[in-house]
Amino acid sequence: MYKKQFQKREAIKFKKFGRKGYSLFACLGKEVIIGTLSVATLTYAKAEGVSTDTAKTDTTSVKTSKEVTLDDIEVISSRAPLALGQAARMVTVLDREQIAQAPVQSMNDLLKFVASVDVRQRGPIGAQTDISMRGGTSEQITILLNGINICDPQTGHNAFDLPVDISEIERIEVLEGPAGRVYGTSSLVGAINIVTRTAPTSGSDIYAESGSFGYFKGGARTNVVSGKWNNQVSGSYTRSDGFSRSKAGNLNGDYEGGKAFYQGQYAEGDLRVNWYAGMSTKGWGSSTSYATPTWKADNQYEKTDKYHAGIQAEVKRGRFHFRPSVYWNQHRDQYEGYRDQPEIMKYNYNRDNVYGVNMNSYFDWIAGRTAIGAEFRNEDLQSGNLGEPLNKPVHIHGTDRDYTLGINRSNLSFHLEHNILLSHFTLSAGFIAVKNTWNEMPFRLYPGADASYRIGDHWKLYASFNTSLRMPSFTELYYSKGGHKADKYLKPEEMNAIEGGVKYLSPGIQARASVYHHHEKNMIDWIMDTSKGENAVWESVNHTRLNAMGVDLSANADFSHLLPAQQILKSFNIAYCYIDQDKEAEPNIQSQYALEYLRHKLTADLGLHIYDRLNMTVNFRFQDRIGSYTTFDGDVKDYHPYALWDARLSWDASDYTIYAQANNIFDKQYVDYGLVPQPGTWVVIGARLHLNW
Repeated sequence: MYKKQFQKREAIKFKKFGRKGYSLFACLGKEVIIGTLSVATLTYAKAEGVSTDTAKTDTTSVKTSKEVTLDDIEVISSRAPLALGQAARMVTVLDREQIAQAPVQSMNDLLKFVASVDVRQRGPIGAQTDISMRGGTSEQITILLNGINICDPQTGHNAFDLPVDISEIERIEVLEGPAGRVYGTSSLVGAINIVTRTAPTSGSDIYAESGSFGYFKGGARTNVVSGKWNNQVSGSYTRSDGFSRSKAGNLNGDYEGGKAFYQGQYAEGDLRVNWYAGMSTKGWGSSTSYATPTWKADNQYEKTDKYHAGIQAEVKRGRFHFRPSVYWNQHRDQYEGYRDQPEIMKYNYNRDNVYGVNMNSYFDWIAGRTAIGAEFRNEDLQSGNLGEPLNKPVHIHGTDRDYTLGINRSNLSFHLEHNILLSHFTLSAGFIAVKNTWNEMPFRLYPGADASYRIGDHWKLYASFNTSLRMPSFTELYYSKGGHKADKYLKPEEMNAIEGGVKYLSPGIQARASVYHHHEKNMIDWIMDTSKGENAVWESVNHTRLNAMGVDLSANADFSHLLPAQQILKSFNIAYCYIDQDKEAEPNIQSQYALEYLRHKLTADLGLHIYDRLNMTVNFRFQDRIGSYTTFDGDVKDYHPYALWDARLSWDASDYTIYAQANNIFDKQYVDYGLVPQPGTWVVIGARLHLNW
């Protein structure tokens, strides 16, 4: 939602779209900041996909506010950018202000406030979290950092091992529904793009917070701007004693980890280059995360390391725009079924390396705007328990063990998209052709189309048909340890989806209603037949077919427009999602992911201005999950609905912030996974200091 900036210019802020033919010329030569709602608001961006552009502006530095009318301002997207007023499909955007005001400790927690996103935690502070959308599983979404796919092919459990702290995020873009023609494999039910912040001026930030259960987090950021160059480095450290203990009396939910991230930028004329390098390391007591009724281990432990590097460029040559990128991801995992006791169960070690090259381009001509591109991605795993025997064992650094197994596969894709742009109507259609070397998969074609029609200045109708696929993770193919049995012949998942909706937009109110239907083939899940008693294990299987129908509703109010005379109410947002699937678990069959989905989810938040610089945000979340689980005593229980309240109180000055926040205020006892209890009331206090150079 940000116009690209190659040199410092006077900023114009606008709040109303115009219908004049000359509206475009009001912004020529200006930096344009598009803002629709205030603090703690979910906004909606353009349609063709999640933005892979990383040019950003810091709206906190804007000193002027001018009313201008605009109609055809181009916003950045992944394949073919379109004018804001002509976008066809909606993307939910969590902006920087909302991120700063949310009562959260991690990015995982932040996504709980998006109604269409299902966040299932096995531990707080982002220790281990499964993120899914619209009834899907954590394996079925694509996670991107500045438009680069950072998904872990070993398992979706590690998808949110991000090498960047939440304080460095400019915005989070959530694309709901299949995104195959935009992001290829893995984007079966959606995609989440995390865009980092590059400060426009030199300066530093220092922050620290502390709270319940021995929690502490501290970090710093430094940014240096010199002419056409911008370099920024940040780091953070987090620890907690945990909120639970094992039967032996030892802490089994503790956490310790750190992140470091560097990003640079060079911009001149029609050339812009961005580069990134980061790492994340963490270890946590995973308690009963992967326990079963027959394997009651309550002192599990896991340690992961994530490394990421990438470089992106954008070059303009007349009507042609080229956007190449190259990236590398490495993920290391150490899992202990019994903490510090390898003599009882050998530790599991895994290391995967992912290399990718992506080429996006688009051009304008008399028939519209066309995007074309290709991507090559190689995924390689070396493991102690996943894959086929290696020709030569590889030593595991710091241990007396070797990687003896492994698997390698490559993915090649080509995409083509064309956009027809009329005064009130937009049609965006295209396809992606995908070939994967796993099981000698041939090229497969996945088409999609989005259309929108604008009625007057405030209403928009939109509809879409999209398809996508998802390759099985290495864990689903090969993990046969600790009560699990995998199938290396699993088929890829495939989905067709249709969606239609209406959106209303005005300076004070935004609202959206949509209905969608998903038809999925060969859904992959881990299931257990409890009728087998002590011989029951979790097995990876392909379900035959699955149909899901859902409804998304949301409304957002900006009281600075609706009630300008008062100063207390700032914003109010409410969203509700409903899902129904036509496949239910058979008698005695328990599902670990696919058939355990949120049938109802309601989120709401209220932003308040209490006094002077004192602000408050109150969040509410209600969830009702379909599914059941078996307790350690052998009892089968259904998931129960629960409601949680969170709040944040802050004193926000120009160069510092002091805050206090509380999660699960009323100490609700609940579970996201049946055998893994979640923490009660969690209180945190903290401060942030900003220094300009």
